[in-house]
Amino acid sequence: MFMGEYQHSIDEKGRMIVPAKFRESLGAQFVVTRGLDNCLFVYPHAEWTVLEQKLKSLSLMKADARAFTRFFFSGATECELDKQGRINIPNNLCEYAKLVKDCVVLGVSNRVEIWSREIWEHYFKQSEESFNEIAEKLVDFNFDL
Repeated sequence: MFMGEYQHSIDEKGRMIVPAKFRESLGAQFVVTRGLDNCLFVYPHAEWTVLEQKLKSLSLMKADARAFTRFFFSGATECELDKQGRINIPNNLCEYAKLVKDCVVLGVSNRVEIWSREIWEHYFKQSEESFNEIAEKLVDFNFDL
């Protein structure tokens, strides 16, 4: 399980250090793709395979399913750590997530998320203001803290 928030930076070549606590769980190779809310999602291969099977089960007859599957898979790339524990994030993914220098790396249960620090701070501030309302809605899903 991935958890925690880490501040990192990305260099001009698109390289970013992966937090040491995440490296073993990610494995030697893993998948990075476009996520929601302008961040990147990072999946170990086992989790990627589960997600891939779920997306394959969506009906091709539904435009939303086709669009989401295209969005998700077209941005996916396999990555591996170098000797310094860094990954090289492709330009198209850096552009999508607006990664320039300062990044935030989050552990979110079965995946890691990579955010531009500016976008993360804005998102967190908005979410923080409505956290109680969000928590109340989760009760409808039989979720209790």
